[in-house]
Amino acid sequence: MGDFSVAAVFSDSCVLQRDKCVKVFGSASDGKKVTAQYFGKTYETIAKNGIWVITLDPHAAAEGVTLIISCDGEEKKFTDIAIGEVWVAGGQSNMEFELQNATAGEEMLKNDVTPNVRYYYTQKRILMDDEFYEAEKNTGWSKFGPESARAWSAVGYVFAKKLADSLGVTVGVIGCNWGGTSATCWMSREAIAENDITKPYLTDFDEAVKGKTDEEQIKEYQDYEEYDREWNEKAQAVYAEKPNASWDEVQKVVGPNLWPGPMSIINPFKCPGGLYKSMLKRIIPYTIKGVIFYQGESDDHKPFAYETLFPRMIKQWRDDWEDDSLAFMFTQLTMCRYEADPDYKHWCPIREAQQKTFDTVKNTGMAVIVDAGAFNDIHPKDKRPVGDRLYRQAMNVVYGKMTDDEANGPLYSHTVFTDKACVFFKHAQDGFDVKGDKILGFEIAGDDKVFFPAKALAFPKHECVMVSSDKVAKPAYVRYLWTNYGEVTLFGKNGIPAAPFRSSRHDQDEAVKADNTIQQVMAL
Repeated sequence: MGDFSVAAVFSDSCVLQRDKCVKVFGSASDGKKVTAQYFGKTYETIAKNGIWVITLDPHAAAEGVTLIISCDGEEKKFTDIAIGEVWVAGGQSNMEFELQNATAGEEMLKNDVTPNVRYYYTQKRILMDDEFYEAEKNTGWSKFGPESARAWSAVGYVFAKKLADSLGVTVGVIGCNWGGTSATCWMSREAIAENDITKPYLTDFDEAVKGKTDEEQIKEYQDYEEYDREWNEKAQAVYAEKPNASWDEVQKVVGPNLWPGPMSIINPFKCPGGLYKSMLKRIIPYTIKGVIFYQGESDDHKPFAYETLFPRMIKQWRDDWEDDSLAFMFTQLTMCRYEADPDYKHWCPIREAQQKTFDTVKNTGMAVIVDAGAFNDIHPKDKRPVGDRLYRQAMNVVYGKMTDDEANGPLYSHTVFTDKACVFFKHAQDGFDVKGDKILGFEIAGDDKVFFPAKALAFPKHECVMVSSDKVAKPAYVRYLWTNYGEVTLFGKNGIPAAPFRSSRHDQDEAVKADNTIQQVMAL
């Protein structure tokens, strides 16, 4: 019976969520009865509109479980199932970054003998043709091993191993990420179109492909892929001969780099809603505990839209999983700037939007990782602090096994202005750690809104930092690390850095003008 199937995310060695009703799902002809045998109990349902869903009773953590799904005499048996914790690892390239390429990754692959972590990678395809469905059949869960785990998400693995060690259960990670992707890639077109702030993502795409058939879009993108492959080969030859060659020098030799290519229905980076359909929807409604998410870099061309875009994406995922309090732990963007680029400060409003999401959207956690960046490299290799801080957020927000102060570094509270700016922080009751000779990154301005670098002195007893400048007699505004890249010196006693902030959005009109400039620059 060829039309009966179980979703590819179910396989031998899969991890099912403990202590929750578990949904099992797949496809079958309308009217066909589908049954499931699980922990000695039989469940059944009737397929409707080509799909079936069975809800299994909750069970405590367990190992070596069997699940049998049957339909019209055909049986699919899954063995070696673990009942534990299940998390989706979403986002772009820094979540995608593989364990084998990460700092200490080879050491972990070699020495982490029996971590209770398993992994499923949603296949990275956007064109849902016959090849898509054939390839999907070959996906499945894998257990940790020195070879099997090499391409796992480094952040996802560090997070899951810490969680498994602390909770004493198997943790399953579902990798659903793709480098270079906007948050709009992981949302429906309908959700993007709801708001005038996010709608330009759609109108830009629709205008670019206007008048082109699907076949023309596919060919145009495939031609670009061939060009890009050849370009990268030539560029590697240039770097081999001159390792310190600048980006402009490389392009002068081998021609312009055209990444991310033309907008197209098969361009994963430039197709709003594309990966939402071909990746995310392929695992929904698999029962999960929550999401860890590392993304935002690829929305830096529309940074002021992120404050609307990001929480709407979270709502989309919660709606689709039918869980309006689904745990969502995310990273705040780290420090990054390329040597050849001016400091557009366009990552600053994205960080601010992430902070606002943490402050206003329930059951979210924000891992502050500003100290985990790298100059001239958007892919810092040490993912251990990232995984650790996401783990801390989960232990605090989801499992209640860490306090707010254990999970968070100093977070901006408020400022009292006199002849100085007295900046108060939350989660600094144990004091501050200053790395280096002095605190860097603070700026203050008077009513004229002209900012100057400022001196900063920490007063741990009062959970505040006193900020001043000889050039500002009466400060009215203060900000910290309001830059794409800067040295991080202020930390909590738990080793987590203070998060960037500004005391006021006084420059919003100027910021919108800057946003328009950024979009023009990025378009070039």
